[in-house]
Amino acid sequence: MNNTTTALIAEDETLLAEHLRAELARLWPELEVVAQAPHGAAAVEQALALRPDIVFLDIRMPGMGGLEAAQAIGEDWPEGSPPPLLVFVTAYDQYALQAFEQAAVDYLLKPVQPERLAQTCARLRAALAQRSSPAGSEGVEHALAQLRTLLAAPGLGAAAGSPSRLSVIQAGNGSAIHLVPIAEVIYFEAADKYVRVITAEREHLIRTSLRELLPQLDPDRFWQVHRGTVVRADAIATALRDEAGKITLTLRGHAERLTVSRLYASRFKPM
Repeated sequence: MNNTTTALIAEDETLLAEHLRAELARLWPELEVVAQAPHGAAAVEQALALRPDIVFLDIRMPGMGGLEAAQAIGEDWPEGSPPPLLVFVTAYDQYALQAFEQAAVDYLLKPVQPERLAQTCARLRAALAQRSSPAGSEGVEHALAQLRTLLAAPGLGAAAGSPSRLSVIQAGNGSAIHLVPIAEVIYFEAADKYVRVITAEREHLIRTSLRELLPQLDPDRFWQVHRGTVVRADAIATALRDEAGKITLTLRGHAERLTVSRLYASRFKPM
């Protein structure tokens, strides 16, 4: 069995990616960088195919950014093994960096400094050693819990601070604007550049992203169950778990069923 530690670098600026790769080779010669991805979608594809131990993710990349890529990797990672350790490369300010620290994932500021990268390598070695200890499925859940914390952390979403909560969704339809009370929304679903707003009576489209919408929703009332789906909690009738552990939700007032990703499966436990 190959015990080599492997890593993937996701960075759209080639020179920065090559600089990081060269510094890693100098500081951690045993680390094998198995691929470089120029954008988030490629990072997800290569991470799932190559299953590296570590993924370095640039926060801002064309299309899918580092946070979205991390969420996709966490959701689609094969069952039974911990997702890779994530290191974010960012130009965010100190306020946002506190969110990374609270989530117990490491980060590197651009331009990456050798001294700081050496600290990151030491942290990664320690984390990998801890993972190799007999923790069983606890290691998987711990990794997913860190990612959930990161995705919910203040300062990393589209709207920093404490945005006001939406009470009405304004959905345009030609020359008309439909005012949809938030209490009537059963679930939201990402659809390309739009979000589908599903009520018992009809469907609306709003031109926004789910990431922009999420901070404006009450998290106790609207639960994210998949990277592309947010459902009103009191509209959930049952959470059905199959033999493989996959959870499917049935809804009140709507026939469609929703799939829960394993990133959010821990939310559904009997009281």
